[in-house]
Amino acid sequence: MTGANAADADASSGAASPGLVVCFGEMLIDFVPTVNGVSLAEAPAFMKAPGGAPANVAVGIARLGGRAAFMGKVGEDEFGHMLGGILKTNGVDTSALRFDSGARTALAFVTLRSDGEREFMFYRNPSADMLLQPEELDLPLATSASVLHYGSISLITDPCKSAHLALLDAIESSSSSGSSSSTILSYDPNLRIPLWPSQEAARDGILSIWDRAHMIKVSDEEVAFLTNGGDPYSDDVSRSLFNLSHKNSSSSSGEGKGKLRLLLVTEGEKGCRYYTEHYQGRVDGFSVAAIDTTGAGDAFVAGILRKVAAAGSSSTSGGSGGSGSSASASASGGDAKALHGLAALEWLLADEGKLREALRFANACGAITTTVRGAIPALPDETTVAQMLG
Repeated sequence: MTGANAADADASSGAASPGLVVCFGEMLIDFVPTVNGVSLAEAPAFMKAPGGAPANVAVGIARLGGRAAFMGKVGEDEFGHMLGGILKTNGVDTSALRFDSGARTALAFVTLRSDGEREFMFYRNPSADMLLQPEELDLPLATSASVLHYGSISLITDPCKSAHLALLDAIESSSSSGSSSSTILSYDPNLRIPLWPSQEAARDGILSIWDRAHMIKVSDEEVAFLTNGGDPYSDDVSRSLFNLSHKNSSSSSGEGKGKLRLLLVTEGEKGCRYYTEHYQGRVDGFSVAAIDTTGAGDAFVAGILRKVAAAGSSSTSGGSGGSGSSASASASGGDAKALHGLAALEWLLADEGKLREALRFANACGAITTTVRGAIPALPDETTVAQMLG
């Protein structure tokens, strides 16, 4: 049984789906200039590429031999069907992808200017992803998953905001208090200020669900933004974001402390830092000839979630694991003997060495992605990552 079919079978039966990562949120078309270092107005031409952080992560996980599903909405148009086809071609389960006949697929124009600043222009007035209704969610698929991954763009407007919150509610209500089999909630805010009414609205919106996640990944720029100008390279500042989850947690979380187990701060080519309840540290990145940084953060997330979802399996318990063992496990519908949900995350965090190894893998995924233009076209497979890791 293939990974996608196995996910469907597990969801319909209500059974846990070991190793499955469900990515919720937006998928869109990115238009990127055909040359580097120009503003959008100066670009002579644009190349279209599939985009949207949650979709990028889903494809990234599948490319790495994992099991992934995408949950979201696109337009009932040429671009929407193109995106759905790209997900399928890359082995992502699309059973939870919805099409809207009344709205277009979102478009984004993005460039990296000569001054190093990214420039965005979005066409969402509204776009189909913004119109996802709570009743359109595939809750059995989500609650059967080992990991639910999401961003913050789906929190900006209703009805998608209500759908996002309903999804989190369903995951939490399906997980027994403190259960090691609970679905992991993974959050990458993916800050896009132009999409929010104001910077204050963006900060409040992102932090409104901060204490509901077990894993959070932020960039150094996002650390500064969320802490109102705090030093993004200060361990104390980043630790304050980890502690914020515990300060804001309530009895409704089902535990006497915050849910957050792991905070990751990415620093581009410099690598990443990690913070848990008991330890913290950093893992160096890889030096490459970068062409386009679009999607590098999503590739990093795909890498670490691939390792988390496979934690405790025969392909990870002995170390880094070979691509062959992981690929064969994936083909059979999941990683052999993989732990499920929080049990997998706790297994990984119990040994700092294992976490550091997983983060080195994630750093390699991010670095490789910067060497090819576009996000999804640049996402690496296991063989390419293994070559970089040596």
